[in-house]
Amino acid sequence: MAEKQRPAGTARATLLVRHTVSDFAKWKGSYDNTGPTQAAGGVTAEAVCQSADDPNDVTVTHDFATVEAAKALASSPDLKQATEAAGVVGAPTIWITTKV
Repeated sequence: MAEKQRPAGTARATLLVRHTVSDFAKWKGSYDNTGPTQAAGGVTAEAVCQSADDPNDVTVTHDFATVEAAKALASSPDLKQATEAAGVVGAPTIWITTKV
């Protein structure tokens, strides 16, 4: 089977962050204010997902053009500060994937 070409401008890397929050509504309000930080960090698309069993178990995805941009946002002090202020409980699980 021939490989399909990716459309120009599509993401090559995805940053996934899973964490427990103390209050989803509070966390979501804080998250919704991070658009400018995401754009400045190279985020091309994002999504918020909740566990079907626990609405305070949240996974967020951010797409990037490069793995380097994803790593930069993942290690950003701004990201750490924002997650703490939003009510994240414990350390988040963070990983980066690449599209194949």
